[in-house]
Amino acid sequence: MAKDGRCAYDVIMTDPPYYEAISYADLSELFYVVLRRVLTHAPFASVLMDKSNEVVQHIRSDKNRQTEKDKYESMMAAAFGEVHKMLAPDGRFVIVFAHKHPNAWETLVSAMIKAGFVVDSSWPIETEMANRTRGLSTASLASSVWLVCKKRPATARPGWDSKVLEDMRTNIRSMLREFWDAGIRGPDFVWAATGPAMEAFSKHPVVKKANDPGSLTVSEFLTHVRRMVVDFVVGRVLSGDKEEGDAGNDADRLDEPTAYYLLHRHDFGMDEAPAGACILYAVSCGLSDRDLAVTWDLISFGKGKADDGEEPEEADADAETDDETEGDSGGKVKLKTWAQRKGKSLGYEAPGGRPIPLIDRVHCLMHLWKTGELSKVDDYLDSNGLRRQELFKRFLQSLIELSPHGSEERSLLECLSNHVGARGAAVDDSQMKLL
Repeated sequence: MAKDGRCAYDVIMTDPPYYEAISYADLSELFYVVLRRVLTHAPFASVLMDKSNEVVQHIRSDKNRQTEKDKYESMMAAAFGEVHKMLAPDGRFVIVFAHKHPNAWETLVSAMIKAGFVVDSSWPIETEMANRTRGLSTASLASSVWLVCKKRPATARPGWDSKVLEDMRTNIRSMLREFWDAGIRGPDFVWAATGPAMEAFSKHPVVKKANDPGSLTVSEFLTHVRRMVVDFVVGRVLSGDKEEGDAGNDADRLDEPTAYYLLHRHDFGMDEAPAGACILYAVSCGLSDRDLAVTWDLISFGKGKADDGEEPEEADADAETDDETEGDSGGKVKLKTWAQRKGKSLGYEAPGGRPIPLIDRVHCLMHLWKTGELSKVDDYLDSNGLRRQELFKRFLQSLIELSPHGSEERSLLECLSNHVGARGAAVDDSQMKLL
């Protein structure tokens, strides 16, 4: 029995209201009116549904987003707190969640921590039919992530960011390999890895920063998690799905625009892709879809999402396995081809003086090669130090393997790769003769 005399349960399981979702209270009233007229013998109240206590973040135009977010997090924390009271000391609390938007996970984790829970384990389970009506036109996840939680000891002490991040990397490294070997890919893979990472963070009531005032926020922590997952996937793609390709250090890390390009190309090729999945990948790479379209000129928008230069609404990525409002997540996104990317500064300058993305360098070389000016190709390779850059060579090979056989793109990439290999060998031989 619990302290207040109520039963203490060994397991409590819930599929909670999903962040920015439809108002279930509004939906219920449709059936409430019908049922009250049909079931005349049933005891129906004279009032309709109580909407003030509904745990949902409304996305209506008459509601303030931040106010709704704070209310949702507070009410979820209160609900989880009641679960905490009812759960046995060694019991488990299971939460089914599948929202792709980063804010949804941040809100959920914040509520769990406030309620006193630690994520014990997590498993992605394929719960959705690919041919369901909703799955045919939206960017919904194919899997739900089942989070298994336990009570955090009352004696738990605050943690330090450096140790928590170190524990996180240790926790998820083996799980990433396990999920990958199980065939989990795309957006499902990114969020499946979020569960095991959260244990390191949630076991502390608060995580302090060692070198800065204040605490490490859930948002900051999950940014580290997503980047590590991206590095893992990029490493696997670059290595042809071999384990030694796991990218784990800055020397092997692709820049953000190139990492996004490789993930998108690997999963969707040059075909139209769901906007929701693309936004998720962009966020995981530290970018927005607007960055990719306007700043880096890597993507274009199709039906359902207009490239109007305006900051996209957060709801663009709010697609999940329940029936929440989808915003524009049913829109389509396409990568721009190398031929479409032909600005004068491509490969020579980057916006705001930032480092030039590797994908820009490759596309620049492809344009130079097509003109037949090999001297300019060699000058570019030498001035950018690309001949001996292993990451450049691996990326080039990955693009070749992702390009259609017989296409002009593949032909140009193969010519570049062969040229780099031949010239590199010639330079090495000439240097050896001088020794």
